[in-house]
Amino acid sequence: MANPNILKIYDTLVSQFSGVERKGKTTPYTSTNTYMFSFIGKDGNLALRLSNHDISELIEKNDASLMMQHGKILKDFICVPDSILNDRDLLKQYFQRSLDHTNSLKPKKK
Repeated sequence: MANPNILKIYDTLVSQFSGVERKGKTTPYTSTNTYMFSFIGKDGNLALRLSNHDISELIEKNDASLMMQHGKILKDFICVPDSILNDRDLLKQYFQRSLDHTNSLKPKKK
């Protein structure tokens, strides 16, 4: 189960976005346009699906890293560093970027 503090931050964040719903019991996540765009990993870290530009920016400016899940690096997901997790306004901006980026992707075929 996710860290209760991270889960509280995540639930508060998600509640600020109309039409976005947190799903998942053991792995909390959000999805849009047939893609997951945020989740709390098994390690308790928050991950956001972002554009290559945003990922590079976060790695360079905030010492962020790509998210690792089940022993694999997820090249489209950044592990949100504490510096952003603790800055609610900045976290909200990156969550919006994640939502916008994911909505710009070609939907998966069902």
